[in-house]
Amino acid sequence: MLQALQEAEAAAARGEVPVGAVLVSVSGEVLARSGNAVEALADPTAHAEVLVLRAAARRQGTPRLAPCVLYVTLEPCAMCAAAISLARVTRVVFGAYDPKGGAVEHGPRFFTQPTCLHAPEVIGGVEERRASALLKAFFDPKRGPSLERAGWSPKKSQRHKGPLAENACLPVTSGVPGGPSSSVGRASDL
Repeated sequence: MLQALQEAEAAAARGEVPVGAVLVSVSGEVLARSGNAVEALADPTAHAEVLVLRAAARRQGTPRLAPCVLYVTLEPCAMCAAAISLARVTRVVFGAYDPKGGAVEHGPRFFTQPTCLHAPEVIGGVEERRASALLKAFFDPKRGPSLERAGWSPKKSQRHKGPLAENACLPVTSGVPGGPSSSVGRASDL
């Protein structure tokens, strides 16, 4: 996990979300290590876990990587959990829990779904404080002061106002394919 934390720190230094991952064989050999590279690669799938799985699969010459252990600093999202399952990773050890975007202990709980092809052993909360502190240090300056922390709270009359809230349930027909002003044909026209 310490190597994964180093990768997360390096990712933060590059301006990436500080998540790091390391894939290790059961004999202890590091097969691949990486931090997030979403911004650098302009690739929304360039999460640390996916990059590590890709590199290890190329190195091993196979998409199935079992037996191995994946160490990652943040609970994997749904995309990463699916990739972990497809790669047949034996065990996932993660640091910080992610109630908003995590998909292992939160959200869809991917590995417990009947459609999951392979469910690894999962150990969460390893070096959780350090991993969480990296994420907090990265995001806090970007978010700025919280309005709620500053004592501001919208009045009921200010909530859900504006043109979108008023018209949220109205049908939109103009400019919609198949709508009255559209040149797109309808199935009934065939």
